[in-house]
Amino acid sequence: MNNEIINVKLTDDGAAVIILDQTALPNETKYITLKGKEELFEAIYTLRVRGAPAIGIFAAYALYVLAKQLENEENESFVSKIIKLSAYLDSSRPTAVNLATQLKRMTALVEKQKMNPVKQIVAAMKEEAITIYNEDVDMCKAISKHGITLIKKGDGIMTQCNAGPIATSKYGTALGPIIMGQEQGLSLKAYICETRPLLQGARLTAYELVNAGVDSTLICDNMASIAMSEGKINAVFAGCDRIARNGDVANKVGTSSLAILAKHYGIPFYIFGPSTTIDENCLSGKDIEIEERSPEEIKEMFYKKPMAPKEVKTYNPAFDVTPNELITAIITETGIHKPSEVCN
Repeated sequence: MNNEIINVKLTDDGAAVIILDQTALPNETKYITLKGKEELFEAIYTLRVRGAPAIGIFAAYALYVLAKQLENEENESFVSKIIKLSAYLDSSRPTAVNLATQLKRMTALVEKQKMNPVKQIVAAMKEEAITIYNEDVDMCKAISKHGITLIKKGDGIMTQCNAGPIATSKYGTALGPIIMGQEQGLSLKAYICETRPLLQGARLTAYELVNAGVDSTLICDNMASIAMSEGKINAVFAGCDRIARNGDVANKVGTSSLAILAKHYGIPFYIFGPSTTIDENCLSGKDIEIEERSPEEIKEMFYKKPMAPKEVKTYNPAFDVTPNELITAIITETGIHKPSEVCN
């Protein structure tokens, strides 16, 4: 994979957002163009675009695209509709804080400039959305550089979910040091947990790392313990969707299991994420809303025929919370932090 890939971008005329449809990977590299509010909402909800930073970038672009369609509105009507559209997009997924953060940033800009001509406000929204994207590129590079200091040549790194270029803007967060390390000749070995129920490790992380030339091995989620016990793993790298003030972290379900195993085997467990995933209003992991998704994602998705009895109930949380005491360090663009000090 070319690390310069842009998985979320505006069309040249700014009338629509183009995304890499992550639901089609790894078998098909498909780009889709979106401009209606329902299809923009659907892209977030159905994980066509996913990864906390990528969702934030997409949401900013999406709100600008919708604003461009309202350029002929009067100021008061325009501002009112933008606030409602922002709330609508924000309701698509509850756990990843970047979605709400970047939408609030866009609406704050609109509120600040509400007395200006509408076309001027829309132009400012475009610039703000582009700034959000560029800041994410800088963030990914900084996180990757910090992360590389935690590993040495030939290390085996276990990953969970997907926190690479297609979940961000470039390099990624948790995968950033692995991909940057590959460029620098560190010859790292990646052990990729398939990450049930959506298989984002098998479908997306494996796709990215194999195409980046990284020595990659896919394992089922319940094989993590034996891989650690055999000495294959030197560190666990995981991304995050929300960081509480006390350093508790919400990430794709299964992350907390890896943290427990890593502690048992004496393996460092690192969380990677931009400072935008820190939720100052969230005191601890107990305050994080956990998204629960449909039973079909466990019982039917990815199978030609259903693989479980129709009558069986499911429990399908998309995320879990890893307590701060299980985390060795949290790496943001500002450096390597103790979990209890990440908000300081």
